[in-house]
Amino acid sequence: MDVAILYSGGKDSTFAIQHAKEKGWAIKYLISVKPTRKDCFLFHYATIEQTKDLAKMLQIPHFYVKCKVSDPVKEAEIVKDIVENNQKKLKIDAVVLGGTGLQETQLRSIQNALRPLKVEAFASHAGEEHDLVMEQMLNKGYEILITQIASDGLKDWLGKKIKKENFLQLKKDSVKYGFHIGFEGGYADTLVLDCPIYTKRLVIEDMSIIYEDDYCGHVVINRYRMEDKIKTEFKKPRKGLFAGFLR
Repeated sequence: MDVAILYSGGKDSTFAIQHAKEKGWAIKYLISVKPTRKDCFLFHYATIEQTKDLAKMLQIPHFYVKCKVSDPVKEAEIVKDIVENNQKKLKIDAVVLGGTGLQETQLRSIQNALRPLKVEAFASHAGEEHDLVMEQMLNKGYEILITQIASDGLKDWLGKKIKKENFLQLKKDSVKYGFHIGFEGGYADTLVLDCPIYTKRLVIEDMSIIYEDDYCGHVVINRYRMEDKIKTEFKKPRKGLFAGFLR
């Protein structure tokens, strides 16, 4: 299957890329939409600029456009226009969204927009339990930064990384304050700094945290670099080297 992936640089869309690769789907291109206003319905507001370098590192064609409207139907038309304009050279069967499909406004709006083109839209991990999906990410080595919040109970998490060591606390907070553990529904957004499909990691050198109030805020990455990963080569011991000690 030939697909495009709606790509924010966050955990779900990055995991969707890995999922597509594992399924053997051909990823024709990535679509990143940068809102110019914070009340956008369908797209991440914070740290979308970094998708340019991430897509280049992933070596996948990338369409980066801006969104100036705040209406789910009009926002979805932006995705439709990109797909329609590229169906001759980069024909796709579907647009893949990250997550488990709980962001119904986003999913349905894009499905409706693409229907005239006979192109599907679906969530990469539809029907799965998101806490288990996140555990998979963490077990695979995903380094996830929380870049935007819009919920009670997340103020202290803004600008912090989700790790195996603190994931249980995040789950407890999600129960206590009522936000979705995978942030589906706009509770928070993320940026993946490193994961198995990256050939380079994103290293933040300077970052600002901006709070609008006790429930909402976002980060601004002022300076960062793409750093090569150090590959450690495991060398097998020569045959019989320690044979005398193993008898």
